[in-house]
Amino acid sequence: AAVAVSSLSSVAVAQTWSACNPLYTTCPANPALGMTIDVEFSQGSVNSFVAGGGTPTYDSDGVTFSVARQGDAPQLISVFYIMFGRVEVTMKAAPGAGIVSSLVLQSDTLDEIDMEWLGADSTQVQTNYFGKGQAEPYNRGQFNPAPNNQAEWITYIIDWTPDRIVWYVGGTAVRTLTYNDANGQYPQSPMQVKFGAWSGGDPANPPGTIAWAGGPTDYSQGPFPMRVKSALVSDYSTGKSYLYGDNSGTWQSIRSEGGAINGNIDNSGGLTVTATATAATNQLAPSIPPGGIGGQGSTSTQTGWPWTGTGTAASNPIPDGWIMTPEGKIVPAGGNMVKP
Repeated sequence: AAVAVSSLSSVAVAQTWSACNPLYTTCPANPALGMTIDVEFSQGSVNSFVAGGGTPTYDSDGVTFSVARQGDAPQLISVFYIMFGRVEVTMKAAPGAGIVSSLVLQSDTLDEIDMEWLGADSTQVQTNYFGKGQAEPYNRGQFNPAPNNQAEWITYIIDWTPDRIVWYVGGTAVRTLTYNDANGQYPQSPMQVKFGAWSGGDPANPPGTIAWAGGPTDYSQGPFPMRVKSALVSDYSTGKSYLYGDNSGTWQSIRSEGGAINGNIDNSGGLTVTATATAATNQLAPSIPPGGIGGQGSTSTQTGWPWTGTGTAASNPIPDGWIMTPEGKIVPAGGNMVKP
């Protein structure tokens, strides 16, 4: 484990990326979700999430992220940000040594909250967090129980408030991190939501990354599919957009246009918890540095609204006169796709 952790330090910078980091410069406002959406991917794609790193496919089971060859890292990236909130994803993790399924919340300041499933082990999920892109010390990752995660549909939840983060597996709280326990590295700035699959075991990766991912990937045994049935995303703040008031990156400096930070925080009490897990089996698991899914930047080559070619969601806010529906579709106000 010590060797893996040491090797990982060499890729921390390479996998950490932000189109505009508000810690160092003035950046555009982040388009806010400001509500709750419940997306059924079995009904097809929605324009509040865009593809990056590959091409997800859709069928009656939902959306599939397949890793079939070197360089594949298909993912969906939200065009919106949440400022504290809850993300629930019902999914089956991808199998295969070296294959990683990921659910990532990441901000422009490189705050990050992760859940990652290793294809070489169908019994656990790794939980992790980062503040402002700082990878060291490599002591934040935990392996938490998630049995039969490649064969069963399981709902995973990240519930994030100013005071604590709780990770859930199928109604069981498997880990809680408080603000004070984070030792100054607590994630606290507006986050995009990303999920998808990639190959940590690709031969082009550093040895530490390959070891962490469970060994080298044998693409001849693929494709390796991660499947997501649905995603429910709740923003605990309200408004049209979130703006950094200064370069501190603290949540108290974040401003909401047309709403309030923590304006929907009462919704954080709506979870039904059926059990609480025992302590993690590996309290200080070796962990990959921050950076999203396979080191991919949050870029997209998708054309048409809300994208204007290659770019980031932050540069394409929801236009005036358009609204988000509860199903996660962004449509003109008064359009026939908007339900009463």
